Amino acid sequence: MIIVTGGAGFIGSNIVHELNVRGRTDILIVDNLGTGDKYKNLMGLHFIDYQHMDDFLTTFTKNDFFGLEIDAIFHEGACSDTMEYDVNYMMKTNYEYSKALLNFCINRQVPFIYASSASVYGNGQKGFREVEECENALNPYAFSKLMFDRYVRQFIDDAKSKVIGLRYFNVFGPQEQHKDKMASIFHQIYKRMKLGGKFVKLYKGTDGYADGEQQRDFVYVKDVVKVNLWCMENNLPNGIYNCGTGKAQTFNSAAQAMIDAHGSGKIEYTPFPDELRGKYQNFTQADMRKLIGAGYKTPFTPLNSAVREYYQFMENGGYYSYV
Repeated sequence: MIIVTGGAGFIGSNIVHELNVRGRTDILIVDNLGTGDKYKNLMGLHFIDYQHMDDFLTTFTKNDFFGLEIDAIFHEGACSDTMEYDVNYMMKTNYEYSKALLNFCINRQVPFIYASSASVYGNGQKGFREVEECENALNPYAFSKLMFDRYVRQFIDDAKSKVIGLRYFNVFGPQEQHKDKMASIFHQIYKRMKLGGKFVKLYKGTDGYADGEQQRDFVYVKDVVKVNLWCMENNLPNGIYNCGTGKAQTFNSAAQAMIDAHGSGKIEYTPFPDELRGKYQNFTQADMRKLIGAGYKTPFTPLNSAVREYYQFMENGGYYSYV
């Protein structure tokens, strides 16, 4: 059996989908569906059971897993709202829960592959390498992720089972619509286009960047899934690894890719929000040398190709089909 926490969420549901494609349906999904549309992400997936995240704590405390051996746990569940400033809530959800799950996996020698975040690098002035001198959290979400990475580092060398953290950069792709304002720029643009908007809105220049020239390492979710499953299937040193393309691209480029896929549209620039000043990553670019050095060789999908595929996916309904 494979367990995917956050399995109804964006990256988690894509991991489950790819496992299904590869013939695995013995999957336990753990999540908190809440009151929104996240449940729709589950409609096209095959799995043996679903548990609320709180009930799952009781399940693994009692080791009650239907008598099935656990092949791996993908821990994708978290509060990913970078505008959530309740630090206690963030630490309980993203840190304490992750600690309990990590300790369970280490004690029972279950492979543990978890989602970290490129947000731990802050403004990136010191680079984007998986080392402490590059780390500087700018908001509670990033802080909670960084604190767990630091906790993991205390045990990772002595762990007798696989422990891999993946620092996701700017992920986009199918089944992210439930994230609303936290969804990628690509989904935000698509929503505006379908509402009849003629203009793609981007931020004006800030901190020395020209209008729309802020840069991010945009990585297609299907590539992120490939990295996760490669980590499960291959022997690599325990550790924390970046997960991005290694190539920063401007928001102007991202917007133009969506305009090209849609067939029309123009870019319009809006004032940079005061509430984001000092808390915004103007530039991200994964240093991928560590993952490549561990043996990962699969190329990442070019941005324009990924955007075209994602646009068509949304045009076809926006969810995976139950086949």
